[in-house]
Amino acid sequence: MKTLFRSFAALCLLLAWHASALAALNIFATLPEWAALAQEIGGDKVKVFAATQALQDPHHVEARPSLIARARNADLVVAGGADLEVGWLPVILRESGNSRIQPGSPGYFEAASQVQMLEIPGRLDRADGDVHAQGNPHVHTDPRNIIKVGEALTKRMAELAPADAAAFQANWRAFSEKWRTALTRWEKSLASLKGQPVAVQHKNFTYLVAWLGLKEVATLEPKPGVEPSAAYLGKLVSQTASQKPRLVMRAAYDSPRPAEWFGNEAKVAVAVLPYTVGGSEQAKDLISLFDDTAERLLKSAK
Repeated sequence: MKTLFRSFAALCLLLAWHASALAALNIFATLPEWAALAQEIGGDKVKVFAATQALQDPHHVEARPSLIARARNADLVVAGGADLEVGWLPVILRESGNSRIQPGSPGYFEAASQVQMLEIPGRLDRADGDVHAQGNPHVHTDPRNIIKVGEALTKRMAELAPADAAAFQANWRAFSEKWRTALTRWEKSLASLKGQPVAVQHKNFTYLVAWLGLKEVATLEPKPGVEPSAAYLGKLVSQTASQKPRLVMRAAYDSPRPAEWFGNEAKVAVAVLPYTVGGSEQAKDLISLFDDTAERLLKSAK
């Protein structure tokens, strides 16, 4: 009887090990762009959950019990970083009780740590608005950064699931080849915009502006995260009269009012950009996100 029991216990352990070996890497991505990238790398070897959707402001998300439950079972958290999710992700991580995904562990990954940060503030003062100490966190709006983040994320996923490392690396090679081809296409089609003056509603396109060599001449928010008054926007219209912006950009999740008011008064086209995957009907994945962004920029700049 004891021999039978031991054999049964050994079989249970073997089955449990086998099930664990076959289990997909469970990824909790804070933002749609990083969920999409993780899916491209992981393919059918991963299960990816996006904590937010494109029409949510990523700065302001509620740490709901459903998100905590998702994080509790995650093997890897893929975050934007640079304090973009500081108002909600730390609560989710703490309440999840999942030691595998805490900052500093292999199961915690930040995109911002993989790229050269822009707009690192010289001082930190809440009176200056929603300023990020590590720099502007919206790094994915420069498609060159997707390559840097993707390379590092592929390596991390391979470390966490070594049995699937070859699949991850093959998926990344295939995707990065398509990405580099698309990058050349985007840069060629948007080359005419280099040096053009533009206005932005919020500082969420800093990396896109740098990538395309645009000249940012106005920010509609008086301070990051602070909605402008009509009086403030009126001053901007006067200040930019001598160097009129070619267009004003806002993300799909931003309030439409400031950009529409400024656009009407300054006689400037408003480019409503998807910002992330799902931000428009056309932006179904990372490549179509930038295809649609390029199309909207060129249309607005006519």
